[in-house]
Amino acid sequence: MGAPTNYVPLDPRGWRLAMGLRALDESAWLETDERHGDELALKASLLTTNYADVVATSPHGGEGSRELLEHVVRFLEEHHPSRSRSTSPEEHPIVRASRLVQEDLCVLVKDDSWRLRAACVCFPSRWLLASKINTNLDEIHGPVPGYGQELARPTNGFFDRLTPERSFWRLNWTLLDSPTLFQPTTSRAAPSGELADWYFRVERQTLRQLPRSRAIVTSAATLSERDAQFVPTLLHSLETAPTSTQAYKGWTGVARRLRDAPGAK
Repeated sequence: MGAPTNYVPLDPRGWRLAMGLRALDESAWLETDERHGDELALKASLLTTNYADVVATSPHGGEGSRELLEHVVRFLEEHHPSRSRSTSPEEHPIVRASRLVQEDLCVLVKDDSWRLRAACVCFPSRWLLASKINTNLDEIHGPVPGYGQELARPTNGFFDRLTPERSFWRLNWTLLDSPTLFQPTTSRAAPSGELADWYFRVERQTLRQLPRSRAIVTSAATLSERDAQFVPTLLHSLETAPTSTQAYKGWTGVARRLRDAPGAK
């Protein structure tokens, strides 16, 4: 689908490792687009065929998950009253909440540190949920080059300071050679095939704290874009990314292929 301009997180100055947080309008917490029906159907299918891959919970995440479900239902009542809010009480509340929205949902709880305690992630972009459950922020982001040196401290500090009164959103992006939303793999190979079949995949992540449980909820909606107007800025971002980041993201050699493509500028 075509991504809105403000969902193209390319910095003309080049690659930067940063949280990139922006204040979130509460009315825009959960988004709906023309793929709503298709993506909810895909979620339902994955919850039947790949449940262990897309759901991970622990007892520590129960209270936050129940409160999250309440907030999702309340949000839909206010902003999408015509949408169904019916779910099975036999399912875990984070699964019930996830069946109602396009976003993936994660609940983090503060114990010794902020830990991922419940999640329903049907649309991972090359990561495995089972390996992240019960881990803390530093362990979750440990494979990211430069995270420990540059982002670990501000990320943990941000989570500690987050309050129910103010929520935030941010964007991640990468290049892939498939529009498939469900990509539970740690493979980071560079995209292959024809450039016309590459996808600029963007994930919009929101972060908010629930007032009762004080758990922090992250949600992520995925957008895919193919548009030549992004190429010059994309090239600059790829070429200014550190070698370690290029290897981790699967971008090694990608800039050269883009620059050598007919019509590249």
